[in-house]
Amino acid sequence: MASEAQLDLARYVPALLNFLSNKLSSGASQCYRKHFEIGVVEWRMLSMLAVESGITANRICQVIGLDKSAVSRSLHALEVAGRVCTEVDPADGRRYTVSLTESGKELYNRVLKVALERERRLLSGLSPSEVDTLINLLGRLNAQVANVNQYDPEKP
Repeated sequence: MASEAQLDLARYVPALLNFLSNKLSSGASQCYRKHFEIGVVEWRMLSMLAVESGITANRICQVIGLDKSAVSRSLHALEVAGRVCTEVDPADGRRYTVSLTESGKELYNRVLKVALERERRLLSGLSPSEVDTLINLLGRLNAQVANVNQYDPEKP
């Protein structure tokens, strides 16, 4: 009888990335809720809009990789709180663009200090060259996501 393949979770990269991401997201959400009254998804929206203002919810979904309903809920909560504003896209009247308000920019700057300290602590066990290597490798893995997601085991 042939032995079945075993998944080695200690070396299965998708699981390792997922475990790390889940733990970081959970910790960030607890911290940001306690100190800033936002969750990690709202923080992702704020940080995306701080980098790229006047964009659509679809653009946020594409860059961050969240589903449209999560982005929509978070943007709604941020709008109700006065952190973002929406307006009709001048290029396409059927779409809306989202931007940070002054209150949103102020909140972003406060949370950013905490986010950067969390990152510093995460990377504190790595040398600067290891951090550069990690960033390079993560970028290369990210570039492979479309290829991975196109895989269909029913097609050769």
